[in-house]
Amino acid sequence: MAQQLLLLLPAPSRTFLKALPSPFLSYLPRRHLVPVTAVPVAPGIRRGLLRYATKRSSLVEELEIAKEKQPHSRRANGIFWILLLNFGIYMADHLFQIRQIKSLYLYHAFPSWFQFVTSTFCHANWNHLSSNLFFVYIFGKLVEEEEGNFALWMSYILTGAGANLISWLALPTSSVSLGASGAVFGLFTISVLVKMSWDWRKILEVLILGQFVVDKVLEAARATTITGQSFQVNNVAHVSGALIGAALVFLVSRIPFSSNDDNPKATKRVNRK
Repeated sequence: MAQQLLLLLPAPSRTFLKALPSPFLSYLPRRHLVPVTAVPVAPGIRRGLLRYATKRSSLVEELEIAKEKQPHSRRANGIFWILLLNFGIYMADHLFQIRQIKSLYLYHAFPSWFQFVTSTFCHANWNHLSSNLFFVYIFGKLVEEEEGNFALWMSYILTGAGANLISWLALPTSSVSLGASGAVFGLFTISVLVKMSWDWRKILEVLILGQFVVDKVLEAARATTITGQSFQVNNVAHVSGALIGAALVFLVSRIPFSSNDDNPKATKRVNRK
């Protein structure tokens, strides 16, 4: 029978320890199998190998420490739940035609308190839904990656509900408001302000792209207001949503944080005073 041969290199001496692979040895005749003796290694080579092994071990430890210290990036999950909620309410309203969904609209003549929030998830038609959700995704994802899931939901609800409140105060009582336009403009303002800096490159980007972005948002993001039997663009919700978003950023930046050492974002906000 074939024998499995080992290349025995004692660690303390000038030798290596390596096992020869056995599968191909089983096919060799026994007369071709010759015992292998310990192979001596020069002292200089052994010292070089030891130094290489030491450096490699130190490098692995440094990489592991750096990986542990590296902050984990936030996964944008909340924005997808907002998109699914908007899409689900639209399907229930227009595809399955569930009558109870109509009670989620904001009726200016006799509003219910929850309608100021629920109407931000309702849309009049597919173009209204798709255009709003496109910008909700873009700006909402930026807000969530920068500030977190909870901040995204609060920004969406507060800016949307605040825009509906101002619309209710400003528009005729025969109006019915629905749409996420107030939240769209609020998220747009927040996403710009939280990333704002005095870097000349950032300022140049805002000057060049700002007008284009605003024009596209005004064109596509529509908070529809039904007055009588006609659909109108609720510009009151656009402006008020943006102003409420700016006010939220200003108020949050004024909140004192006790754990500044543990939260670099908190330090950044406090220094913006």
